[in-house]
Amino acid sequence: MTVSSASTPAPRAPDTGGSVVISVDAMGGDRGPSVVVAGMAESAEKNPEIRFIVHGDQEQLTGLIARRKVLAGRCDIRHAGGVVTMHDKPSQIIRKGEGTSMWSAVESVKQGEAQVAVSCGNTGALMALSMLRLRKLPGVNRPAIACLWPSRSPQGFNIMLDVGADIRADAHDLLQYALMGASYARNGLGVEMPRVGLLNVGTEEHKGRAELKQAHEMIEQAAPGSFTYVGFVEGGDLPSDRVDVIVTDGFTGNVALKTGEGTAKLVGDFLKDAFSNSIMSKFAAVLAMTSLKRLQKRIDPRRVNGGIFLGLNGTVVKSHGSADATGVSAAIKLAFTLAKSGFQDRLAARVAQGAVAASVSAAEAGEAS
Repeated sequence: MTVSSASTPAPRAPDTGGSVVISVDAMGGDRGPSVVVAGMAESAEKNPEIRFIVHGDQEQLTGLIARRKVLAGRCDIRHAGGVVTMHDKPSQIIRKGEGTSMWSAVESVKQGEAQVAVSCGNTGALMALSMLRLRKLPGVNRPAIACLWPSRSPQGFNIMLDVGADIRADAHDLLQYALMGASYARNGLGVEMPRVGLLNVGTEEHKGRAELKQAHEMIEQAAPGSFTYVGFVEGGDLPSDRVDVIVTDGFTGNVALKTGEGTAKLVGDFLKDAFSNSIMSKFAAVLAMTSLKRLQKRIDPRRVNGGIFLGLNGTVVKSHGSADATGVSAAIKLAFTLAKSGFQDRLAARVAQGAVAASVSAAEAGEAS
């Protein structure tokens, strides 16, 4: 383990053969740096290719990392005395965020020291800092946050975006979300030809707002050769095997995400109550233990922890603020998978192609009118 200042050159891969460097904001989140370091250790134990640049209080991190033998020689600590809290406003962090662990973690990606940044911190502040330091990809008006949704699809999850980066989205934004979501599905989940759907109040083409109808036509035109466009989808399709990518605006996506999380918790609580209601139900629970554990693993939100910021000049993964070590490890695994696939370069190329196609389409529409 080495301790270095923010001006230190990019770290070399360790002797253990690490080839993917992940920048970690160790001070973000509700549970503190001990849980973040524990999650790093879980990931490091499973994958010898990962190494870390860890940002936060040097004294705390030195002691925490020293207790994890699996992290020996695989971490560089960057001291950052400031911490972005869950109550800080994004506008305040943009003005005063330099010197915080979150700022430092994103900066490592900007400087090319790390391929991906991971943080459990304030979502709004992280997006604001990421946009400020990394900037948007050319052709992207509004970046998006993409999340994984447990589903009946072969890969076990569907991708939904945007889930909260921006509450607005016009037709061009929705087209960009479709392109970025398809790229994420291809490189993050291994879906060769992703199926993309546009979330609406019905599947009929005459339904929905004007921007949805326009986006419907634009996505359909952009699909051939890149992804399969299935058209409009409804809320019931989110966990279905009909689509791999669900496109929507940030307001609708965030409401759907929070509703899904609340419903999953409610169902879990109902199951606990049902199986603890009587001696017979407790006996039934013992008999059904294997099936219940399989169900618990399938819907465990920690396994899909990690929303990715799409549309920036760098990859940032947002872990849930209350994530435990397993959740942090899942976010790091996602970051590693995307880095290994060359996701950022592929995404930038796809967005550029989409911008050209949109310009041509707009020009043709102008000539037609």
